[in-house]
Amino acid sequence: MADPRVTKYAQILVDYSTKVKPGELVAIHTNTAAEELVQVMIGLILERGAFPHVILDVANQEELFYLHATDEMLDFVPRFHKMAFVEFDVLFKIRCETNTRALSQVDPARQGRRQKALAPLLAAQMQRGANGSLRWMSTHFPNQAYAMEAEMGLEEYKNFFYRACHADEGTADPVAHWQEIERQQQRLIEAFQGHDQVHVLGPNADLTLSVKGRTFMNACGTNNLPDGEIYTGPVENSANGWVRFTYPAIIQSRAVEGIELKFQDGKVVQASSRTNQDFLLRMLDSDAGSRFLGEFAIGTNYEIDRFTRSILFDEKIGGSFHMALGAGYPETGSVNKSVIHWDMICDLRQDSEIELDGEAIYRNGRFTI
Repeated sequence: MADPRVTKYAQILVDYSTKVKPGELVAIHTNTAAEELVQVMIGLILERGAFPHVILDVANQEELFYLHATDEMLDFVPRFHKMAFVEFDVLFKIRCETNTRALSQVDPARQGRRQKALAPLLAAQMQRGANGSLRWMSTHFPNQAYAMEAEMGLEEYKNFFYRACHADEGTADPVAHWQEIERQQQRLIEAFQGHDQVHVLGPNADLTLSVKGRTFMNACGTNNLPDGEIYTGPVENSANGWVRFTYPAIIQSRAVEGIELKFQDGKVVQASSRTNQDFLLRMLDSDAGSRFLGEFAIGTNYEIDRFTRSILFDEKIGGSFHMALGAGYPETGSVNKSVIHWDMICDLRQDSEIELDGEAIYRNGRFTI
C-alpha cells in the first residue's frame, strides 16, 4: 500500500497542477527510483480518461551517457523526448537521482554542448507553456540521496518534503490548500502592477531593476512542487548595482559559493566567487544572453526554512529572493534567450528590504502589504 502522502502528492500533480483531462497525451519522464509515485499517477491519469506515456531512465544513465557518448551523440535530441515537449498536452519531469554528484567530474564543455543540443526543448517548453498548449510540471520524489544533500535522515527529509508540498497528514485537502496559496499570492502580484523600479537593499545587495510592463507570475504549484514564489522577467537592460548570493549556486552538479555580481545596464560586468570561479566565468560566457537576467523572484514558502542543495526547494525559501541568469519566461514579457537558466539565491531575513518605486513593501523576509 502506498504511503498516503504519495497519494496526496499524486493528486496535486494530476488534479491541481496540470488538471489532466480526458483524451490528453500525458508524458512522465522519470527514473526507476520513482516507481512508487509513478504507479499512483498512472492510475489517476487513466481514471481521468487520459493516456499516460512513461519515459523511464535507469540508474546512472546520465553518467553512462557522458562516459560513452560521441560528439554526434551529444548533439542528438532523443525522439521520444522531443515528441513529449512538442506534441503532448501534459509533461511531468520527476527527478529522483540516486547520486546527485554523478556528473561533478564531467567535462563542462561536453555538458555545455549537450545543453545547446537540448536548448530547443527548453524553448518549446517555455513557448508552449506561455501559450497554454503544454502544461508542464518539474518536481522531485524524495529519496536517500536528496536527504543526504539536505543533511537530514530519510524520514526527516520525507516529512520536510511533504510538508513543503502541503501533501502531509496535516493537510486535509491539498488541492484546496494550493488554491488558497494561489489567492494569497495573487494579492501580492497585484501590488506590483503598474509599477516600475524595484530596489533590493541590505547587507548582501544594493540592486535596482525595472519591471515596467512586465507580468508577475503566480508560482503556486502549477509548474513546480514544492512551490511558493512570485516571479517576472525584468527589463533586460535595467539591472544596476550589486548582489552577493548567500547560498551556493548549483548547476551541472557543480556548486559555486560566494558569488558576487555587479550589473551595469542589465549586464554582468564583474563576477567573482569563493569557489569554482573559472566555472562561473565559463557559464557567464555561454552565449549572448547568459550575462543578462531572465528572472527576478521572491520566495514565499516558509515551510522551506533551510538550504537543501536543491534549487527546486531553495529558490522558494520564505524570506529570500533569487535571480536567474539566462533564459527568461516569455509569459513574463522577457525576451532574453540563452542555453542556461541559472538561479542564484540571496537571504533577506535580516536588515533587508525591497522598495517598489521608493516605497518599502517588504522588510526582513516578509511582505508588509
